Amino acid sequence: MTLPSHPTEAPPVPPPPGAPATQGHGRPERPPLTRIWRGRDDDPRWARPAFLGLLLVVGLAYLWNLSASGYANSFYSAAVQAGSQSWKAMFFGSLDSANAITVDKPPASLWPMALSVRMFGLGSWAILVPQVLMGVATAGVLYAAVRRRFSAAAGLLTVAAFALMPVAALMFRFNNPDALLALLMTVTVYCVLRAMENGRTKWLVWAGVAVGLAFLAKTLQAFLILPPLAVLYAVFAPGRPLRRIGQLLLSGLATVVAGGWWVAAVELWPASSRPYIGGSQNNSFLELTFGYNGLGRINGEETGSVGGGGGRTGGGGSMWGRTGIDRMFNSEVGGQISWLLPAALLLLVAGIVVTWKARRTDTARAAFLAWGGSLVMTTVVFSFMAGIFHQYYTVALAPYAAALVGMGASVLWEERARFTASATLGVTVAVTAVWSYVLLNRTPDYVPWLRWVILVGGVAAGLGLALAGRINRQLALGAAGLGLVTALAGPAAYTASTLGTGHSGSIVTAGPAGASMMGGPGGGRGGVVRFGEGMPGGGMRPPVGGMGQPPAGGMPGRPPTGQNQGQKAGAPRMGERGGMGGLLNGAQVSAEAKALVGKNADDYTWAAAAIGSQNAASYQLSTGKPVMAIGGFNGSDPSPTLAQFKRYVGDGKIHYFIGGGGMGGGGMGGGSGSASTIQSWVEKNYTKVTVGSATFYDLTKPKA
Repeated sequence: MTLPSHPTEAPPVPPPPGAPATQGHGRPERPPLTRIWRGRDDDPRWARPAFLGLLLVVGLAYLWNLSASGYANSFYSAAVQAGSQSWKAMFFGSLDSANAITVDKPPASLWPMALSVRMFGLGSWAILVPQVLMGVATAGVLYAAVRRRFSAAAGLLTVAAFALMPVAALMFRFNNPDALLALLMTVTVYCVLRAMENGRTKWLVWAGVAVGLAFLAKTLQAFLILPPLAVLYAVFAPGRPLRRIGQLLLSGLATVVAGGWWVAAVELWPASSRPYIGGSQNNSFLELTFGYNGLGRINGEETGSVGGGGGRTGGGGSMWGRTGIDRMFNSEVGGQISWLLPAALLLLVAGIVVTWKARRTDTARAAFLAWGGSLVMTTVVFSFMAGIFHQYYTVALAPYAAALVGMGASVLWEERARFTASATLGVTVAVTAVWSYVLLNRTPDYVPWLRWVILVGGVAAGLGLALAGRINRQLALGAAGLGLVTALAGPAAYTASTLGTGHSGSIVTAGPAGASMMGGPGGGRGGVVRFGEGMPGGGMRPPVGGMGQPPAGGMPGRPPTGQNQGQKAGAPRMGERGGMGGLLNGAQVSAEAKALVGKNADDYTWAAAAIGSQNAASYQLSTGKPVMAIGGFNGSDPSPTLAQFKRYVGDGKIHYFIGGGGMGGGGMGGGSGSASTIQSWVEKNYTKVTVGSATFYDLTKPKA
């Protein structure tokens, strides 16, 4: 079975001077608005309006209830605020506008949000709307990539499958770097597929640029899909082998330039006049890239991280959950992304089989291999990485899986006259329904009837589709419609729950409460991880459904706007020494504390200093004044040293020290942090001031 290839059109001949502009085949060129609405000449009339309408629905759905998340991850929101106040802070990704320390990632994902806040002022919408736009853009690029080779229906199904992934609905409404990373990875695959059509170098160079920019969003994760894409182009692209190799080298150079300019600037910038590189132990972005954010994520040897220096706990797991080939499907991760993963893998195999005998440069096979290779490579790495792993990382898989579902379903439907194709399509729908039943059964109190409807409807649709080539078209269409509904109903339900709930904190999950329960050390299923057991300083048990998440809308300095997903009664709230001793969340800043820290704040470089970035971020967002984060995110970075801190205090640059917060006083996770020595020195030499439940030390008033 092979697919007919689209004919390659000859380049249009320029019209003579004075002649009206024309498009291909000599037809007059349509006005821009007409082209946008009508789409391609070979599109059905309904295709482009349906695509634009679907994008509008996705955008409106992702915008709905957006402000319920407040500042979302206050760690990044504080950096956004700093970037909106200082161009230098924006360039480096500093956590505060006085440039004490950066976030533990490169800053590209912060730039759109910082520009938005500069234009519209600090607020939930200004921070999160750019993320929503990235989600809509990702959906648009997916449609364009799939539609170039497959039907309009395949493109629309791809967009729907992508938008209904619960983790996509979560992360394209949240301010972590993963939204920009997913968009740029999708653009990368699109550009590679454009280059595969005719071997044009410019598209491969653009792919390299997209990867370089993705590196500036989340470092080495951007490189996960490079091996399968590079092999794909080297083997199946048009042109002579040496030319293909040369094009790949040019693309690699584009990656180095697009991502390396910022790295070079940071490494060459005098350390004395730039912020400390958060997450590193020696103030080096390269060390951060290849250590804490790089190989450490694979082997668990992440010096300075939570439990750093030994991520594996034995028994096929790490303190970040179970590892193994089933990780994307287990109770910790499955509800986030795995709804359509079995279908995507089955349809990947089917697509390769259908296109197996096509010519070497066949673009349909290239599409299956590009999206499929990206999905498999990323899934394998995520499944076995022993270092820090959060469920929301799986948003990277959403575009790849959605494209495979759209393309594969379209191909098998077109080939349904062959029993092997129709049977494969039927089995795929039935397997998807059964897996949806399993996932929904993990939250039995959430819409309990839905799993039975999906199971029965999906099996019935699978039987109908298996016979699609032997029944009339109306019955076949009915089976296809039922199969589509049952396949998407499960993730749609979890997505609806996600959209209706605010999400805040460092670790967030999609779906209803209890949908993704992270196992403790060793990956114990069915339990909630108890951070702090066996760690220095103890710790607190975070709530189910979102470790350490504060109440939805819990912006510092204002009351929460709703109940957070999975927030248990009595669970630590923002500012009550949030999960992991203030590591995952900072402080619920009272009006009195805000007034104290803000008093005469302009007379100081930093209005205050606090251990841990989340704790510092809460006060900074509340007061609008820079607050130094001692020790970075974990409190384990050696910034500042005790000697530096004493010098800052002696020079009158810091007004208050905020007691509590953070985790890393004693070099937690193998880091060489100085937070505990700084805190001990402050407690010994300065007078304590208590405001409500918060403790401050006025660094301008030493003890007698």
